[in-house]
Amino acid sequence: MRWSWKIGEFAGIGVYMHATFLLLIGWIALSYWIQQRSMAAVLGGVGFILALFACVVMHEYGHALTARKYGIKTRDITLLPIGGVARLERMPDNPVQELWVALAGPAVNVVIAVVLFAWLAISASLVPIETLGVTSGSFLERLMVVNLFLVGFNLIPAFPMDGGRVLRALLAMRMEYTQATQIAASVGQGLALMFGFLGFFYNPFLLFIAFFVWIGAAGEAQMVQMRSALAGIPVSRAMLTDFRTLSPRDSLAQAAEAVRSGFQQDFPVTENGRVVGVLTHRELISELVSKGPDALVEEVMRRDFQTADSYDMLEVAFARLQSCQCHTLPVLHGGQLVGLLTMDSVGEFMRIESAMKAAQRFTQSSK
Repeated sequence: MRWSWKIGEFAGIGVYMHATFLLLIGWIALSYWIQQRSMAAVLGGVGFILALFACVVMHEYGHALTARKYGIKTRDITLLPIGGVARLERMPDNPVQELWVALAGPAVNVVIAVVLFAWLAISASLVPIETLGVTSGSFLERLMVVNLFLVGFNLIPAFPMDGGRVLRALLAMRMEYTQATQIAASVGQGLALMFGFLGFFYNPFLLFIAFFVWIGAAGEAQMVQMRSALAGIPVSRAMLTDFRTLSPRDSLAQAAEAVRSGFQQDFPVTENGRVVGVLTHRELISELVSKGPDALVEEVMRRDFQTADSYDMLEVAFARLQSCQCHTLPVLHGGQLVGLLTMDSVGEFMRIESAMKAAQRFTQSSK
């Protein structure tokens, strides 16, 4: 994710902090300073938020390490002001596996809360919960309560929360996956409407949650519908076969001219018939500014690129295209470059297929 900095790594999974997370820290620090005019209070408030997000990171590792058991990699974990995001390459196709991956995150928060409760009980430090405030009271007990809140919030049966995936996994054990997703998404959007209604009268923050849930549910349903539509179709049917390549020793000025003279945005870089890199439009534009038009393609091309085989199924290649932070996959067959797969080419393929099916239905109905 852009504007993110790596702050650590565990089990081969990098943890990143997005720039907007610093805004949250600054807002918390300012709020405590305005309320109490005490540096100790500011440090305590910031320390609590950092402890809370440490629990969020452990929550995301719960998902990531459970997914790893099923052969699914996690690219990274990013801290945002609204929480953490673990970028799994994909969700498990097996509903039971998806259920365990979804439950693993909240389970981590349950374990943290239990450990904190045991420590507070042993040390005789428990106080009545009603004496706790958002910014006051026992540090560890507030952290315990917030972890329990995270469990409850994440298990709301609505995408993109874990509860939405739990509901989908349970439904998918008894019905087709796409239908299960549609039902889970409808439940989530129903809850979003309820949150939005309550937000107008009680808490405006519920309006934000409603918007978040509505968009997440719609996005998940759309993505699964697309995966279902692409199932069983080879990449060769959707790839571009009319494309240009660049040489590592071409200049950025030549690459820019190739962009201007055609429809292509990203270019495979080939040498001796072998793909050695990919030059993306974004990198071309940024490096034209920093390095100048005389810089060579090999200086700025992306060497750690993903590829697809022309015989791969389109749903698999499309998932790879979504997860690789790129817009183009070189398509190979027998080691030779035979095409390009882009988001646009997949979208165009879907539109044409939909139009042809509609034409067939119209023809059949008119007979």
